[in-house]
Amino acid sequence: MKRQLKTISADNLPEIRWEGARVVTTETLAAGYGTDAENIRRNLNRNRSRFIEGEHIFTIEGNDLKDLRGTLSPAQISNKTRTLTLWAVRGAARMSKIVDTDEAWSFFEKMEGAYFRKPDPAHPVSTMPDFNNPAAAARAWADEFESKNKALGYVHRQAQYIDHLENLFQDGMSPFQFCKLLNGVNVSQINAFLADHNWLFDERPDSRKASWRVKSYARDLYLTEKRQRIDPDEAESFDAYKPILKRKGAVWIYRHYLKDNLPMKKDWDGKFTHDIELAGAA
Repeated sequence: MKRQLKTISADNLPEIRWEGARVVTTETLAAGYGTDAENIRRNLNRNRSRFIEGEHIFTIEGNDLKDLRGTLSPAQISNKTRTLTLWAVRGAARMSKIVDTDEAWSFFEKMEGAYFRKPDPAHPVSTMPDFNNPAAAARAWADEFESKNKALGYVHRQAQYIDHLENLFQDGMSPFQFCKLLNGVNVSQINAFLADHNWLFDERPDSRKASWRVKSYARDLYLTEKRQRIDPDEAESFDAYKPILKRKGAVWIYRHYLKDNLPMKKDWDGKFTHDIELAGAA
């Protein structure tokens, strides 16, 4: 018997914003695309390389998820949810092509016009100033000047962010090695922190010393592994694995560092390795 799937209208979706952009939940996509949320998640995992974090999707977790759960009732986030995916317009478009149902194509077209491209009453489209009114013309010039300066400032901070990150990150680094370069991070807890975020798991949980391996969720997306054969003098040979950070993983860690989401030392001086203003640019 065919499952009865929940359907919704694209005309009256509750508005959810993240980092200034309108977004929708996985459940919204599933209901509109004629499928279920688990199928959307599976398709995302299979096509991770096609979805850029911060452009197509936003992965919300930790303190960000806690704040969102408390302030965003339309999202109806369960207390059991540890990671939430929010979809921007470009991510929703790509997923509609991957799902490839009649409902997906039709629903996305309606959702794009009725939700993602819907005019924002709080930010109406500006009109030309009355240039016969010197005061109005002066205010318009001042607003334009300020807007351009803000844009240039953002670009400058973003360039600083990228430059500093590239100075820190080198191919072959483990998360531990990368975080040692970040002022104040408690590196002894970083692997456990990443395990809580589904990146790593302890292959020998009963051993006194953890043996960290990369979980399938993060493999080839945020981390890879380097295998090394160990030949002790008085014991059997065994394989040891070192988690290796990919650039995308370094970006994720650095962004969370600037947002003060990493485990930090008790005597941390409160100073980040780089300008805390770049947290906004990240």
